Amino acid sequence: MIGSVGRESATEAARRIRSLRHPKAAVDPWAAHGSILEDERTPTGGIEHGLTIFLAGAECPFTCSFCDLWRWTLDGPTPAGALPAQIAAVLAEHKPPVPRRIKLYNASNFFDARAVPTEDLPGIARLCGDFDAVTVESHASTIDGRVVDFAHMLPGRLEVAIGLETIHPVALRQLNKRLDIDRFDRAAAFLSGHRIDMRVFVLVGVPYVDAHESVEWVVRTARHAAEQGARTIALIPVRGGNGEMERLAALGHFTPPTLAQLESALDGCADIASAVVTADLWDIDRLPACTACRAERVERLRRINRDAPQPRVICDECATTADPRRRLP
Repeated sequence: MIGSVGRESATEAARRIRSLRHPKAAVDPWAAHGSILEDERTPTGGIEHGLTIFLAGAECPFTCSFCDLWRWTLDGPTPAGALPAQIAAVLAEHKPPVPRRIKLYNASNFFDARAVPTEDLPGIARLCGDFDAVTVESHASTIDGRVVDFAHMLPGRLEVAIGLETIHPVALRQLNKRLDIDRFDRAAAFLSGHRIDMRVFVLVGVPYVDAHESVEWVVRTARHAAEQGARTIALIPVRGGNGEMERLAALGHFTPPTLAQLESALDGCADIASAVVTADLWDIDRLPACTACRAERVERLRRINRDAPQPRVICDECATTADPRRRLP
């Protein structure tokens, strides 16, 4: 374990974390940040074409130590009508055929009325009427009857993305996420009991986990998520730049993840048969890596995300291959 862990209330931690942030850029509540079209491997072995919309709305109240999404949020509540307007504008820009899935990512919690006004849910559901599946993101603590109500509004199937991040017993407490494994498991059981799909986010490079144990804990966490019913699991490298990560790095509590760790973690999850595990490649160029094989390794991750396992890269320059099983139990 890295260093010692202090005792600090969630409120005190949130105040400190926010104090280290740089000022936000102005965010227009009536315009989405953008959208992307992408292909994604499904648990049944097919390829699903999807549209992801990055919505502008209220900031998440949990103030996780690793979060950098706050930069794209409003200081106050999301105005009623703003999210349907954002979604409608993006849909108007895309020509048929309609992708099978739409992901509505609001950098917060979809089932927090401050972030997504309750009166907007029927309108959002109507806008999603042509899609077979709808994915939204929300903290495990917000998983309740509102989720079921929204699922019933949709002609297609609902999927909720939840950040589990890690099951490392110390690190999870230190993320200021106000989440424990039992709470996550209850949310997962609730979704399963109402025939609502679950997607899970797992962090690579979690603070308070030694770098040499990082891959092992990523794989353990992904396995736990799959055991709890996750159909899709995304491995997301922790990014610096919010002030708190830099503070933790200076104290020896955080080591930025590398491309090799992300690749090894993804390979370590290859035997998880019940879920598709992918590597999040957003800002992938920020991860430290061997210059001789970086491009080849990134391309390998792209292929795994879409086409399943690929041959490992062997590099004479860095003398490494992605083989995490040497460290797994």
